Amino acid sequence: MLTLLIFILILGAIIFVHELGHFLFAKMMGVYVYEFSLGMGPRIFCKKGKNKETDYCIRAIPIGGFVQLAGEEVEDDKKVPKDRKLQAKKPWQRFLIMFFGAGFNFIFAILVLFFLAIFCGSASYKPIISDVEKGYPAYEEGMRKGDYVKEINGHKISTMDDMSLYLTLADHSKKTKIVVEKKDGTKKTYEIKAKKVKETSYKYGISLKTEKEYGLVSSAKYTAVKTKSLFKQMWVTLEQLFTGGVKMNQLSGPVGIFSIVGEQAKDGVASLIYLMAFLSINVGFINLLPFPGFDGGHILFIVIEKIKGSPVKPETENIIHTVGLFLLMALMVYITFNDILKLF
Repeated sequence: MLTLLIFILILGAIIFVHELGHFLFAKMMGVYVYEFSLGMGPRIFCKKGKNKETDYCIRAIPIGGFVQLAGEEVEDDKKVPKDRKLQAKKPWQRFLIMFFGAGFNFIFAILVLFFLAIFCGSASYKPIISDVEKGYPAYEEGMRKGDYVKEINGHKISTMDDMSLYLTLADHSKKTKIVVEKKDGTKKTYEIKAKKVKETSYKYGISLKTEKEYGLVSSAKYTAVKTKSLFKQMWVTLEQLFTGGVKMNQLSGPVGIFSIVGEQAKDGVASLIYLMAFLSINVGFINLLPFPGFDGGHILFIVIEKIKGSPVKPETENIIHTVGLFLLMALMVYITFNDILKLF
């Protein structure tokens, strides 16, 4: 029950921040906002704003949320002045409205990471081996404490996150090529095949430094490095998804995230706060993909409008976004089904 509550709070915060970005920029640009809702399904609470314009609502299903803007639908609402409809706004104004859902997710994640580092310390991000466990492949091949990892399978390694990413993506049926810099400055290349310890888990037998630093400068530096690493992880994972390095059944939806929340809760509040920042960047990044139904899909149509010199017909754009949403729902059902199978 506690895990479920934490799960709802984390997703609720991320969705609230996302929709708040759309909402604030819509208001700034003078767009009429019908509703700001957290959750999906039937309304359980609703209050009209001071200007009698916007309904602020909480809905029954605590996953998702939306901001309903005038002009998004094909049907023309005669009660709303034409200049207050979304499609009446200039392309740059519509771009800002669509972008800053994800933009607020990024800002939120950066602030969370910074304050987490301030109060809990900023962990070392350098990929320096702190321990090599005897009986595992890395030790047997000659890797030792203090080795500085420079490359994995030809990919440059700058941070712990880079190392974790490329070790996770490595084909464990083959040897992984790891280049390290030894304490004396010399470079050495190891070819290591990870040891299978569970059905889907492999282990090299190496640990990384977990020392922490405190202070504004180290916290700011940590935030910048960590934010860059998280964006890189998303980009590389997306690239691997299209090239076959990551399979569709490896993706996680709400059920998978619920399981992760349960695991992270065991490691304490700091781990949960970090997970919130991680998921916020994930949500922002995915929403900017130029796919119908996403914010990035709407932005794509704005770009097309600028290129061709006239907007795409609202009816056509609406049909494309509807098809996109249907495909996204089908994908979510598939991912959720796989998440459930992983539980057993």
